[in-house]
Amino acid sequence: MAKKGQNKKESCFQSEVIHELEERFPGCVVMKNATGLKDGFPDITMYYGEHWAMLECKRSAGASHRPNQDYWVGKMNDMSFAAFIFPENREEVLNALQQAF
Repeated sequence: MAKKGQNKKESCFQSEVIHELEERFPGCVVMKNATGLKDGFPDITMYYGEHWAMLECKRSAGASHRPNQDYWVGKMNDMSFAAFIFPENREEVLNALQQAF
């Protein structure tokens, strides 16, 4: 039996992550990034006070990465906070984001 969220479409999971960010970080601004501008750029950016973070949403831990996604997540994480997020690591990533901020 699949765990909750493991078979969801990525877009549904992404919407849940955005909602949870808005709950955990009151007053934050969450933007869905345009696809196609930079190949592999993370899906969403969150601005919170003087902080920002980028998250690349995947529908599962085993979902494939498109070209350059690892590069961009690493580069953005070096600047502030960025991570791949999927149902299996959701709490871990969101907790790490709270700690970073």
